[in-house]
Amino acid sequence: MKTSQFYFPVLSQLYLPMLDKSKYLNQMKEINIFRYKAGSVQECTDFAAVESPLQINILGKAMSVTMRTPGDDIALALGFLFSEGLISDYNAIADCVQIDDNTVNILPEDENSLPISNLERNFYATSSCGVCGKTSVDTIAALSRYVPPTKEIHVSTDTLTGLQEKLLSVQATFEVTGGLHACALFSPEGKYLYHSEDVGRHNALDKLIGHALMADRLPLDEHILLLSGRASFELVQKASMAGIPLIAAVGAPSSLAIDLAIANGLSLVGFLKKTSFNIYCGKHRVE
Repeated sequence: MKTSQFYFPVLSQLYLPMLDKSKYLNQMKEINIFRYKAGSVQECTDFAAVESPLQINILGKAMSVTMRTPGDDIALALGFLFSEGLISDYNAIADCVQIDDNTVNILPEDENSLPISNLERNFYATSSCGVCGKTSVDTIAALSRYVPPTKEIHVSTDTLTGLQEKLLSVQATFEVTGGLHACALFSPEGKYLYHSEDVGRHNALDKLIGHALMADRLPLDEHILLLSGRASFELVQKASMAGIPLIAAVGAPSSLAIDLAIANGLSLVGFLKKTSFNIYCGKHRVE
């Protein structure tokens, strides 16, 4: 029986300005520091974002280790498998179980639903690496059945420039630590729907996609994806796998990210600020 305590939130629910930070205590660690300010040094207490390893097992066998921020580990594991092109839907999974604080075990529905032979690379992925362990250049980009997007969305410039402020208002752990990446889903009208945070950019997106996978809400073809940092190749790749048509990043896109967005028919926005942004491709979706 599949694990049932993880659900994608109700998409019509608006974000709450005041969050219960007690739920995020396992994502931050209290530390003592010396802070220099205005010519003086003072000892004080601060908080750092937690980074710890998560081992993903398939039928009890270790297949991947990623450095992540604890929380949403099952969503992270399933989102990782989906965005890597190793499973096509949630029906491929019989169950996904949290063994301990740092281990998740995935049980395929049958021997054909998850190609174990394709997982033999046993790679180690750091929190800044989304393609570590790939055995050849040809395996970097997985093929998505959701591109090019079949539905068209249109987003106003005012909507885009207001997204970052909405995301910051719900980033509880980032508010305290300043040390996490985030990705968030919005409606074309700019309504906040859901977000994930992690020390790893690709982990945050895998968590978000994992929740959507378990709730049978893929493809996310009527949504905007906001990235708190730069738009790298692996993030555009994962967004493509989930069928997201418009990606907006606070930072810069890489050349390969732009090339992939063009090839997959996506819209890519970078350097998003309150008053400006760049459109790198897919301008027809921005009004």
